[in-house]
Amino acid sequence: MTVANDEAPPTGVRDDEWSHCLVRIGAEQDRQAFASLFRHFAPLVKSFAHAGSAMAAAHADELVQEVMLKVWQKAERFDASKASASTWIYTIARNCRTDMFRRLQKFDTPLNAGDVWSEETEDSLFAAVQQKRDAQQVKMLLSQLPHDQAQILAKIYMEGKSHSEVAEDLDLPLGTVKSRVRLAMKKLQIQVEK
Repeated sequence: MTVANDEAPPTGVRDDEWSHCLVRIGAEQDRQAFASLFRHFAPLVKSFAHAGSAMAAAHADELVQEVMLKVWQKAERFDASKASASTWIYTIARNCRTDMFRRLQKFDTPLNAGDVWSEETEDSLFAAVQQKRDAQQVKMLLSQLPHDQAQILAKIYMEGKSHSEVAEDLDLPLGTVKSRVRLAMKKLQIQVEK
């Protein structure tokens, strides 16, 4: 939705590029919007697949395909008032990665409590705990970045803003925002791989 400069969007509704893409995909099966979303999120999901794991490249590519297929299939369920597009997509990615680990796991390890939780419990309690842990890890990693890079990543990934919106908010050239994102992501990748 486009909002005039003197009008504020309805409370809690996100007005960013990726939310608009998801809405168009869900409502109209807009292939161009999906292509744009795929180009942006596929490399991020692939990095997420490798984060903190020894997932093989082939499995990471398979995870990207599975996640993006689910994004296409479930886009009509996206609610911009409940989550940003990136949060919604990363939730799908986290669930798919967990499912993939389970499929790939050799059943020579004993069961633990996480293996026998019901789906309903997993969707609520486990998701809340995992989200809190993820948020703590992200905050810790962001605190290790230079302030300008951490600020830009927070606006993009936590507030769901586009690169253009961040450039406008911080009064920076778009190229500067993009290069800081690239540098920050490389530094985060190094930290995660330690």
